[in-house]
Amino acid sequence: MTKIAFLFPGQGAQTVGMGAALAASLPQAKSLFDQAADILGYDLLQLCSEGPEEKLNSTVYSQPALFVCSLAALEQLKHDSPEVVESCSVAAGLSLGEYTALTFAGAIEFEAGLRVVQIRGQAMQDAADAVASGMVSVLGLDREQIETLCDEARGDDVLQLANLLCPGNIVVSGSQAACDRVPALAEAAGAMKVIPLSVAGAFHTSIMEPAVARLRAALAEIEIRPPRIPVVSNVDACTHDNGDEIRSLLEQQVVNPVLWENSMRWLLDDFGIDRCYEIGPGRVLRGLLKRIARKFPCESVPA
Repeated sequence: MTKIAFLFPGQGAQTVGMGAALAASLPQAKSLFDQAADILGYDLLQLCSEGPEEKLNSTVYSQPALFVCSLAALEQLKHDSPEVVESCSVAAGLSLGEYTALTFAGAIEFEAGLRVVQIRGQAMQDAADAVASGMVSVLGLDREQIETLCDEARGDDVLQLANLLCPGNIVVSGSQAACDRVPALAEAAGAMKVIPLSVAGAFHTSIMEPAVARLRAALAEIEIRPPRIPVVSNVDACTHDNGDEIRSLLEQQVVNPVLWENSMRWLLDDFGIDRCYEIGPGRVLRGLLKRIARKFPCESVPA
């Protein structure tokens, strides 16, 4: 039997216009946006459709937007190819996308998931606003070289590995002063490219610690059931079927590196998937997978 994986994108995949065509053509997708408006207290569909871009890119808004748009794209796949959705045997999501994966897998209800995602986005934005910080993508160095780089650039500031995405693509995150020291040191170490990211702050580091308590309180208010299919955790690249374990890992995820390459290798080598679908805005995850397994089939289901 074919083993299918669904991958759900994280923050950074959002674009103005996403979700508009789905909502216009598919009642099930429009229903999700209508529910979201009631839950969030603002017109999410209008924001996704029309922007402004600066507002959509804010962590407070981009996280709920990606959560809903990805689930709307899933509704399109259910409509077009229900047999694919029924055959899906495992799921994963990048950072925010892990909540989408857990919702698809039945561990979290849509309304509960969206409420938690809204609180998560606000809490992470507030933590970012409190400290000048950022994230930098370093291309062309391996993990050991990046760890050495962080040791050299950190000084008395915070600088940590944040996203281990694929071979030669690692994001570091920390205090702005430390991030500013990264490009010169990375280029001296032989990096192909260094890209400061346009994000609110140092996600997946200790700088996000103030967000953890608020997220913990939000997660304590919702039921998390055993997923009906395995969902890979960003924190340890393993699957978990205990609700309390999943809740704890979602808290840890905010301040720990996203082990995306390890997660994909587990799907490919240990679980033995045959094909996958990236469901939601953008094609970032498809591109990362190509760097891990160049010829592996991955289809996009856009929002």
